[in-house]
Amino acid sequence: MQDAAGPGPDCSRCPRLKDFRDHWREREPSWFNSPVPAFGPKSARLAVIGLAPGLRGANRTGRPFTGDYAGELLYSTLIKYGFARGKFEARPDDSLELLDCRIVNAVRCVPPGNKPTPLEIKTCRDFLTPEIEIMPNLKAIVTLGKIAHDSVVAALAAKPSRVKFGHAAEHDIDGIAMFDSYHCSRLNTNTGTLTTPMFHDVFAAVRKRLGQLK
Repeated sequence: MQDAAGPGPDCSRCPRLKDFRDHWREREPSWFNSPVPAFGPKSARLAVIGLAPGLRGANRTGRPFTGDYAGELLYSTLIKYGFARGKFEARPDDSLELLDCRIVNAVRCVPPGNKPTPLEIKTCRDFLTPEIEIMPNLKAIVTLGKIAHDSVVAALAAKPSRVKFGHAAEHDIDGIAMFDSYHCSRLNTNTGTLTTPMFHDVFAAVRKRLGQLK
């Protein structure tokens, strides 16, 4: 599985990530263990940008936010606001379908400790930028966390000083509306940094901006 804007399954541009990926290929050969491709139609008006695949989530299943808690909150929210339909069962062959929405991570490979380095983030931006460019109808972007926010700002060649991260903050970058959210990780929800209503509010604002899907 590979998308046109993404890296190949054996991408070696980030040696640390490749070594980590190779380790898990040996340990869990049935897992996906490759750069995780984007999910959803290129014709979508909304892009959701995450941080990186979770070790036992997308790195295992091969679909963004599938297999760990973050996906439970994200996909239930997308369904609630009409950006997805079907039933999310935390596996890539479930009936979930994205509507007018495409999901991609700022870093395509799983990083040790869920923490990519600045160089790895910058290197993988070579794939994030064209991913944005191949969406001809793009009108809105939701960034999940500050790393995703910063990488999107760089990909869109905007000035960071004018586009500062903050939960529920809204920005306009050359006609694209960017909405910030804290990442929907279990850590953030368990600590109360992000609540379900807070997360819903972000996507309610996106839906209001885009209107209903025709």
